[in-house]
Order: sequence, then structure tokens, then C-alpha cells
Amino acid sequence: MLFGGLAQRLARWWYEPRLRAPLYLLLPVASLYGALAGLRRVAYRCGWLRACRLPVPVIVIGNLTVGGSGKTPLVLWLVQRLRASGWRPGIVSRGYGGRSGQILAVAPDSPCALVGDEPLLLARRSGVPVFIGRDRVAAAQALLSAHADCNVIVSDDGLQHYRLQRSIELVVFDERGHGNCRLLPAGPLREPLRRLRQATAVVWNGGLPEVLPDAAQALPNFAMRLVGERFVAANGELRSCTAADWSGRKIYALAGIGNPQRFFRHLEALGLQVDARAFADHHPYSAADLLFARDGVLLMTEKDAVKCAAYVSADAWVLPVEAVISGTERHADLFETILEKLHGCSSA
Repeated sequence: MLFGGLAQRLARWWYEPRLRAPLYLLLPVASLYGALAGLRRVAYRCGWLRACRLPVPVIVIGNLTVGGSGKTPLVLWLVQRLRASGWRPGIVSRGYGGRSGQILAVAPDSPCALVGDEPLLLARRSGVPVFIGRDRVAAAQALLSAHADCNVIVSDDGLQHYRLQRSIELVVFDERGHGNCRLLPAGPLREPLRRLRQATAVVWNGGLPEVLPDAAQALPNFAMRLVGERFVAANGELRSCTAADWSGRKIYALAGIGNPQRFFRHLEALGLQVDARAFADHHPYSAADLLFARDGVLLMTEKDAVKCAAYVSADAWVLPVEAVISGTERHADLFETILEKLHGCSSA
């Protein structure tokens, strides 16, 4: 509990305009972290550590900051567009939050505790093969072996998994941006902002910032927003409703995602006044976690719902969301940018 509280405070301080005094104490650790991360990048660039080239193109969707930024909705958006254009994609993910360290195929009815919340959500929503493993190269190879028709791999996260060669990199930020520009643990960055120069495009969940980082200014930049207004029953029943159906009811909400406030703001934009409870990302829910909402309506994200199904009542509801991507005058269509790269790739 003490460690969790400290981690939450650090996460808040990372996004404040001024560097708090405790973060100064972490700057030497951040410098060491940056040196080790930089040495690892050099090792792959020089061939001291070997990266693996797959027989199909690889698209990595990741972030430079820790915590959720909206990668999973973007993966679903991209897979849908690829399928509509005749591609046959497959998805690989680390399977964070799952207990298995093995390479596994994820089915819509896989145990969440085994495969992780995000891979299970992807398996239910995407309609394409999903494989997990800490070693994404091995996961992708297993996927291709099981699904010989797959002709493009989408990696959910894995920007820093350099052993997997990639044809396209999409870097995602949410509305918090890059914070104080410091590396972990003094800031939220896994790698320096100059790492953006190697990316294919940058996607800003919540809208383009007023000032782009220098390293992003020469790249295609796109705004993403998550839309959704209709709720579905969390217990799996074929029922749906809108916010207007709960007039006069007490409304509760929970979120165990990287940025819970994003979900709560979405509910407020729908006109809902909620008693909100934030949990840590990938929180393993128990029945006790839901007791605070026993006298009203409980709302949650899709990612939370895959872990709460055994505990919810008939008054628990999920808000499915879809990603909507918009561009700029210079780069109007993210998918066209991706297709240009894919058509130029004979292999990853």
C-alpha cells in the first residue's frame, strides 16, 4: 500500500510544470537508466545484440511514457482498417497482468488471470489471432506458424522490444503529453524524446498539443479521440442503454487503466455525475472492490469488465469506445501513411 501510494504521487509529480524537490533526488538514477537504455539501443544498432526479421511486416504501436495512453483502441482501429483493405493481420502482446510466462494463443474465452486484460479484450474485439509472450519475437513466430495466411503483425506495445524488427512505429501520447521530459524514475519517459525521430508517426490521444516536441515536428502527427455513448451490460446479457436511462439514479464508476481520469471525463461529457473510484492499471479486481456501488448503477471500461464479470450485478454497465483519427493539412490520413509504408515493404 505504501509503495502504491508513492507510485501514484510520483505519477502526479511527473506531469506538473515544475520539478518537485523529491524528483531532484531521482535524477542520478534517471541518468543511469538513460545510459543503460542508450547502450542497449546502440548494441542493437551495431549488431552486438541481434534483432529478428520476420517474413511479414511488423507494425509496433507503443509509447515513450509509462502507463496507458490509448494504445489498445488504436490497435483495434488499425486492425479493422487493415482487414477492410484486404490484409490479414495478427496481434502480439506481452500479456501484462497475466500469470503465464509462456507463448499462448488468446481466445475470447481465455482466463483473464492467465492471459491478461488487454490481450483478452483484443481477442474479443478484433476478430484476428492474438498471441502473447514476453518474447514478442517468439509470440509472432508462433502466430505465423499457426496462421499461415497472416501477412502483417501488429504489436500492442513493444516500442522498446528491439529484438523484434519493425517496418512501422506509431508512438502514442495521451492528453498528459510527455510530462517533465525526464527519464524514469524522475519523469514518465522510458526513452528520451529524440527517440521520436525514428518513428513513422505520432498519435495524440485527446488532441494535438499546442506545441509539438522538436523531435516530432518533422513527423506526421495525428489526433485521436475515443467515442462511445451506448452502454452494454457487463454481465454479458444482450442489453444496452444510454446515460439518459439512469435519470435520478445514483451512478458509480471505476477505472483501472493507465489514466482513469480520461474515462471519468468521458462520462461527465455524457452528462453523468458519478462517484468515481480509480484503481491501479491492470488491477486484479475482487468482489470487495465493487461493494462501494452496491446501491446504484456501476459503470466501467471494457478493460475493467473482462476482470469483473464474475462480480457484477445486473446494474453494472460497460462503455465500449472506438478510436477516431484525424490528421493535419500536411498528413490527412494515418491509414494512408501506414499503407504507403506497407506497400514499400517486401518484408519487415
